[in-house]
Amino acid sequence: MVLGKVKSLTISFDCLNDSNVPVYSSGDTVSGRVSLEVTGEIRVKSLKIHARGHAKVRWTESRNAGSNTAYTQNYTEEVEYFNHKDILVGHERDDDNSEEGLHTIHSGRHEYAFSFELPQTPLATSFEGRHGSVRYWVKAELHRPWFLPVKLKKEFTVFEHIDINTPSLLSPQAGTKEKTLCCWLCTSGPISLSAKIERKGYTPGESIQIFAEIENCSSRVVVPKAAIYQTQAFYAKGKMKEVKQLVASLRGESLSSGKTETWNGKQLKIPPVSPSILDCSIIRVEYSLMVYVDIPGAMDLFLNLPLVIGTIPLHPFGSRTSSVSSQCSMNMNWLGLTLPERPEAPPSYAEVVTEEQRQSSLAPIGACDDFDRALPGPLFAYIQEFRFLPPPLYSEIDPNPDQPTDDRPSCPSR
Repeated sequence: MVLGKVKSLTISFDCLNDSNVPVYSSGDTVSGRVSLEVTGEIRVKSLKIHARGHAKVRWTESRNAGSNTAYTQNYTEEVEYFNHKDILVGHERDDDNSEEGLHTIHSGRHEYAFSFELPQTPLATSFEGRHGSVRYWVKAELHRPWFLPVKLKKEFTVFEHIDINTPSLLSPQAGTKEKTLCCWLCTSGPISLSAKIERKGYTPGESIQIFAEIENCSSRVVVPKAAIYQTQAFYAKGKMKEVKQLVASLRGESLSSGKTETWNGKQLKIPPVSPSILDCSIIRVEYSLMVYVDIPGAMDLFLNLPLVIGTIPLHPFGSRTSSVSSQCSMNMNWLGLTLPERPEAPPSYAEVVTEEQRQSSLAPIGACDDFDRALPGPLFAYIQEFRFLPPPLYSEIDPNPDQPTDDRPSCPSR
């Protein structure tokens, strides 16, 4: 009798989204099929699946232990999120070559369904970093007597969703800094920087509108710039390893002595990046917007505004509630960040969109539920465009235009 051969072993997932990409969240059911194709009849002890999710960090550091003595210190840590095993064919024991209890599989293609539920507790988003990763996978193992096991592993993506439609992520971020340059006994005037953004939470594909004012009272030519940075932090054995990467940047015009530049909503687009990871004990992924002034021959003057990159984008009608708008206005008035020109108020909603268009654009409740359940592809947030939306509440006009809002001394005339 000639034994058959294993032609292929594959794993496929039953995807929850239209993009046919296996993406899940905590509490979801992961299901799929293990396909086995054989030429001829084979006898197997078992066909198993092993599903696992874990975060793992690892790095090494060199240490000196005296003269001419050095060693390498390893730092490793691991967090397991779930560990699931199931037998699709056969029995548990496959550590011997006994002919007892074997299962016969005939020639052809065979499919075996599997299913398991992800934990309800929060899971870390899938991530690949320089010193660590968060991975989720399913492995199939085919065991036969007198043969090495046939194994196949296939990863799937998990997103721990971050909804940016929360008060903390809709609150504006702003700051002000000033720097005076000194050269020996001479002191030049200050360089001042004020910057603000409308909120803290964004999703990939959105553009951050930056409102800033840069005033150069020094004797040097400076350049205002802005950049988005990703910071990866890895923790093991009480130590921390940090990696900072540039995500996107923009450059303003050179600013000579005595000049002022204003950014009235200068846009910096967020490229496709992984969401923030804030709940993992050994890996954190955070973002920040740095608005800074490049000063030749001196330390830069910079402001760091924290960002959170989420997965659920801004809702069309929930993004500008009255409470959030009033909070935004109070924060902006407190900072005293004003623009040099008073912008013109936008047209009313009724002037732009007819009642018929507005009614046709309103989605039923079921559509909103589908939107909330929409899952992005790997490392890409779900981006949606909305038509016929009312403009945001107008809050840039100073309610007390006759009162001064900036007590800083102006630059001397040049």
